[in-house]
Amino acid sequence: MRRGIRLSHCSTRTQCYWPRNQESNSLDRQASYDDGVTADEVPIQYQSRLRELQAGLARLRGKYLTNSSALLISVALFAVLGLSALRANVPAWWTLLPIPIAAIAGRSSRRLALQQSEMLRLRSFYTRAIDRVRGAWQRQGVPGDEFQPAGHLYASDLSIFGEGSLFELLCIARTAIGRRGLASYLLDAPAIEETRARQDAVRELRPRADLRETIALLGEFEFSDSKWESFTDWLNSPPMPVHRALPAIAATTSALLLGILLARVTGPLPWTAALTLASPLVLFHLGVGLAFRERVKLTVDSLRSASLEIRTLREGMQLLEEQQFRSAKLVQLIDRVRGGTSAVRKLERLLHLLNERNKEWFYHVSLLLLAGTQLCMGIERWRNQHGASLWGWMDAWAEFEALNALANYAHENPDNTFPDFCVDEVRFEATALGHPLMLNQTCVRNDVQLDRGVRFYVISGSNMSGKSSLLRAIGLNAVLAFAGAPVRAQGLRLSPLSVCASISVVDSLLNGKSKFLAEVERLGEAIRLAGDGNTLFLVDEILSGTNSRDRRAAAEAVVRTLVERGAIGALSTHDMSLTEIADSDGLRGANVHMGARDGNDPMDFDYLLKPGITTESNAVAIARMAGVPV
Repeated sequence: MRRGIRLSHCSTRTQCYWPRNQESNSLDRQASYDDGVTADEVPIQYQSRLRELQAGLARLRGKYLTNSSALLISVALFAVLGLSALRANVPAWWTLLPIPIAAIAGRSSRRLALQQSEMLRLRSFYTRAIDRVRGAWQRQGVPGDEFQPAGHLYASDLSIFGEGSLFELLCIARTAIGRRGLASYLLDAPAIEETRARQDAVRELRPRADLRETIALLGEFEFSDSKWESFTDWLNSPPMPVHRALPAIAATTSALLLGILLARVTGPLPWTAALTLASPLVLFHLGVGLAFRERVKLTVDSLRSASLEIRTLREGMQLLEEQQFRSAKLVQLIDRVRGGTSAVRKLERLLHLLNERNKEWFYHVSLLLLAGTQLCMGIERWRNQHGASLWGWMDAWAEFEALNALANYAHENPDNTFPDFCVDEVRFEATALGHPLMLNQTCVRNDVQLDRGVRFYVISGSNMSGKSSLLRAIGLNAVLAFAGAPVRAQGLRLSPLSVCASISVVDSLLNGKSKFLAEVERLGEAIRLAGDGNTLFLVDEILSGTNSRDRRAAAEAVVRTLVERGAIGALSTHDMSLTEIADSDGLRGANVHMGARDGNDPMDFDYLLKPGITTESNAVAIARMAGVPV
């Protein structure tokens, strides 16, 4: 393994293995760890599971063909026996003989179709997993662009969201609620106590491949999702004003009207009497229906998406409620959803009935019985009783899916390590630190030491030598660390830090900001952030939009202010005058550089961090590559 600038450290490598039961059609799998596994063995395990699923699908296709043949034969036999019965060649009751066969075959076909759907979903799940561990995951997953906050201090600079982002690599969340939880974990660093609790939860969830499979199969169909907005839009909608006695009165009048209709249909009640008794009830329902017509329509519209998604949420909550965990964080999440499954199931039934009300076979009867209005009143009662709790249930599920995604990342990267945290002084000390978005086998590692002795790096180097990638590697691993995940390093020890990056700052015509102004504002935010606590700043080509003399003076002023406020960090530059900042009185900086492997080819980079200031330049070589005669 190649890396630069050696640091001493102590770390423990955690490795994993989850064996598979050889019975491939079983979806209930248990998992355990074996210290002998390596990162190369993870795709082998996934491929083995994929072969099991392929074999199971082949067997299901055979069984499905057998059932289809039995169903076809039973139908043909029914036709033959029916024709024979019409000709009086056989007794009429013989036509009933194929019916049990058809019923058994039909039921079996439905069960096999469900199993096939589950196996196809798992096949897709493991195909994506193999792509991740092979480094071919880009543009294959969920980019999470909708979670990109404007003006965030590091999200766009560190590629937290978008194609090829950290979010796309991590996200295996079954629901949009879970994706929201993962995004929150990556955007907001909690207190260290919370991060440590997350670490414990991720460690416990890491070997649970069986649980990840079960989560992947939540909901009846793969496209059945649960979105935060589907429920919050309804929860935030205006209340439905209903007199407390109206639901009971409506239920009573509906029961009476239904009794009158049944009495008329079965014969005891004449038409005249039925009309006389039913008319005031129908008029009452008509008045109530018209009075609540707009509010019912609003409720139905706001719940249309939720009615399709609530099953997935309910199954997820039920799954979480049934688990038995040891880590305090996971136990807390179970406590937060405990008792909620039955309440959500009730809402699920109400929403199902509300959808059934619109079916042709029941629509007119539902209007007569005021079914839609009564269901909406029941849903409103549910919101009054459990609406506040639903926010907490969704939030708990969001956190659980986030932790499960981080645990899956830990499982797929067994050579990553969980960082250690210290609160005695500001520091970021890493051994063999790598970029988590790069393929593990080809990722070049570097040692980084930022602490009381060395407060910041000035990284010089020629174009494309890896300076920006190193800055992103530092920032991304800090984000992973505070989220509770393992990091791409042999060891990492860091203090609580607020990350602020200025790596991909661009101009904005919409907001009337030049790139220079946008960068100055970001640096100002870093300074303000440092005043509130320890900060990790990462700046690529600091203040490149001005002349060298002003740039040198302004850059030193920025760095000095940050360091005096307790910040640590790194900045990269092509401007050799900026390397003098590291030696300025009282700043305790260090000059390091990245460049070519040797002096023969300026484009042959080794991407290793080396002490000192670069003496290389490859601008002419790059111009020649572009066809410019130099």
